[in-house]
Amino acid sequence: VTVTTKFKNRYSLKVTSLILFLCVWQIASIWIDVDLLPSPARVASSIHEHLFVGDLLSSVAITLARVGVSFFIAMAFGIAVGVLMGRNRNWDAALDGLLILSLNLPALVVIILCYLWFGLGEFAAVLAVSINKFPIVVVNMREGAKAVDMDLLQVTQAFKVSPYRTFFKVYLPQLYPYLLASARSGLALVWKIVLVVELLGRSDGVGFKLGVFFQFFDITSILAYSFAFILVVMIIELLVIAPLDRRLMEWR
Repeated sequence: VTVTTKFKNRYSLKVTSLILFLCVWQIASIWIDVDLLPSPARVASSIHEHLFVGDLLSSVAITLARVGVSFFIAMAFGIAVGVLMGRNRNWDAALDGLLILSLNLPALVVIILCYLWFGLGEFAAVLAVSINKFPIVVVNMREGAKAVDMDLLQVTQAFKVSPYRTFFKVYLPQLYPYLLASARSGLALVWKIVLVVELLGRSDGVGFKLGVFFQFFDITSILAYSFAFILVVMIIELLVIAPLDRRLMEWR
C-alpha cells in the first residue's frame, strides 16, 4: 500500500464520517422541533447572514486574539516549569502539591476570582485562561523531561558536543511529542475557556454573542457562531499544527 493510497483512505474516512454526521443531524432536525434543533442548511444560512450582515468576523477575530495570547503565555511558562520539575527532583517535590491543587481548581472559580481581583478587563480575561491551561502544559512537559534518554546526553558529553547543539539536536527533539500534545490539547481547551470568560465578563467576542443569543433563545445563531469558530480552529490544526507535527517528527 503506497503512501498516497493511505492518505486517500484516511481522507475518505474523514469525509464519510462528516457526511454521516450531517445526515444524522438532518434527520434529527426533522423529528425534533426546528426551533430546538435547526437543520444544517439553516445553520449554514445563519453563518452566511452573520458573516456578511452581522459582526461574526469581528467577534471571531477578537476571540481568536484572546485564544492566541493566552495559549502562548500558558505554553511558555508551562514548558519552563515542566522541564524544570522533570529535570530537578527538589523542584518537582516542592511544586507537585501546588500542581495538583491547580489541576483540580475549577476553571469557573479561577475566572470569577480573576474578575473580582483585577476587574472586568482584558488582563483578567487573559490571565484566567492562561492559569487554567498552565498546569496541563506543566504535567505534559514534566513527563517529557523525565523521559529524555540520558544515555544520548552522556554520548554528547563524551564527544564534547557543544551545549547549544546538544540542546537543539538531542534534548529538544525528544520533547517534541510532548510539546505537540500540549499544543493540541491546549488549543482545544483554551478556546472553550475563552468563551466562558467572554460570557461572564467581556462585552465582545464569540462568548459574549452566545450570551446574547441565549437570552433570546436563538439556537440557530448559537450554533452558527459555534461552528464558525470550530471551523477556524480546525483550519489552524490542519494548516499549522499538523504540518508542524510532520516537520518536527522527521528526526525519528
